[in-house]
Amino acid sequence: MGPEEVMVQVGSPGLISATEVLVAAATFCLLLLLTQTRRQHAPKGLRSPPGPRGLPMLGSALELRKDPHVVLTRLSRKYGDVMEVTIGTQPVVVLSGLDTIRQALVRQAEDFMGRPDLPSFRHITDGQSLTFSTDTGEVWKARRKLAQNALKTFSIAASPTTSSSCLLEEHVTNEASYLVTKFLQLMEEKQSFDPYRYMVVSVANVICAICFGKRYDHDNQELLNVVNVADEFGDVTAVGNPADFIPLLRYLPSRNMDLFLDFNKRFMKLLKTAVEEHYETFDKNNIRDVTDSLIEQCMEKKAEANSANQIPNEKIINLVNDIFGAGFDTVTTALSWSLMYLVTYPHIQKKIQAELGESLSPLLQGWDLHQGLAPTSSSCPHPTDQTIGRERRPRLSDRGMLPYTEAFILEMFRHSSFMPFTIPHRQVLGFQRGWRAKLDLMKSAEDAEELLCSPRPHSPLSSHQHDQGHGAEWLLYPKGPLRVYQPVASESR
Repeated sequence: MGPEEVMVQVGSPGLISATEVLVAAATFCLLLLLTQTRRQHAPKGLRSPPGPRGLPMLGSALELRKDPHVVLTRLSRKYGDVMEVTIGTQPVVVLSGLDTIRQALVRQAEDFMGRPDLPSFRHITDGQSLTFSTDTGEVWKARRKLAQNALKTFSIAASPTTSSSCLLEEHVTNEASYLVTKFLQLMEEKQSFDPYRYMVVSVANVICAICFGKRYDHDNQELLNVVNVADEFGDVTAVGNPADFIPLLRYLPSRNMDLFLDFNKRFMKLLKTAVEEHYETFDKNNIRDVTDSLIEQCMEKKAEANSANQIPNEKIINLVNDIFGAGFDTVTTALSWSLMYLVTYPHIQKKIQAELGESLSPLLQGWDLHQGLAPTSSSCPHPTDQTIGRERRPRLSDRGMLPYTEAFILEMFRHSSFMPFTIPHRQVLGFQRGWRAKLDLMKSAEDAEELLCSPRPHSPLSSHQHDQGHGAEWLLYPKGPLRVYQPVASESR
């Protein structure tokens, strides 16, 4: 079809008029011009990081729709560990690689401690979240310290009823015992089952015990409401919010954003009810949980007449929300991957059992489901005089004599890379102040594989074999080296 025929078609009745085409083209050019003029450029004398050009108005958004972690890892091999990728109209600096991420989040932690001002973040905890807020001032630091102190107090408080080293460990071991018993019961009744839902409820129960001081039955409706809301949050956030990177979309209706707002309102309502009950029953001589500890610290600050960083009562709900949400999905997913690896590699399961000093299950004795062979005696760690056995439950203090078990956990984080990105960061100091940074942990995991003498991809225990598991721990935790933001990193571990 030639140019003349095209013009005839455009001007024909019932079809797009030439005027409409010109208006659309002019609008597109105007938007493109505005985008380029508002785009943040590197200071004079410096160059922007290399990266793909992307499409006008969309950037590389279409390319990143599916498996963005794989796409960014591939791009990093071409452009390097520091590259600029445009998502929508927003330039984002993507950091990859062991040394680069460690430089940003450990050595220059204060420079990269900010969060970008994304519309989605403003609706989490009414914009007052420790994790998602753009604030990095003195009030924010005071609130973070408050949360850290509450968690520390709870995690070191001695258990009055058991031999556990602290109340936190008591809640975890009790829930773990229940979960194992439940799994055995389900296997006997059904022969097979999906363990994920049961693990989600157990993790929620531990967090409820930490925050609210009580354990629920697994069929308790209040507990199930929390779990269901958390499931909805995962479904909504997995889709993402394009309006975070394409400002024009913020003025258009979005069902996904409506669901996101509804989730935040319902979850805050659940927490508000629990916190109000704690205020009504608070006793400074009986600190039951993290919420009580937060209330106590806020009251102490109010008693300090010269305290410039007092925390209003309503802000406690925001702190509880941060503590409750941090690690919920991470811990559940980590448990799921661990279970999958142990089922896939039963010979590793046997080695962990041997390190714990337990006798092997009759079902597994002499048979390896993966290789079809019984493991040789040299392939399993020899039990020591300090093995745990079945006489007591494992404790955190046993960590030093369980190197193989710890190596399995760390290598599971690296090998699975189930959280390939961190939450976006914003540079608050330095020559690129205000730039958004996205961290690609999957590429870092690949770098760790090279560092650990190229472990076999099918063996999730190579970090132990090369005796470098402890040295790589800062990387292998799924959220990366958490020096600045997360107030609950050690408790999640």
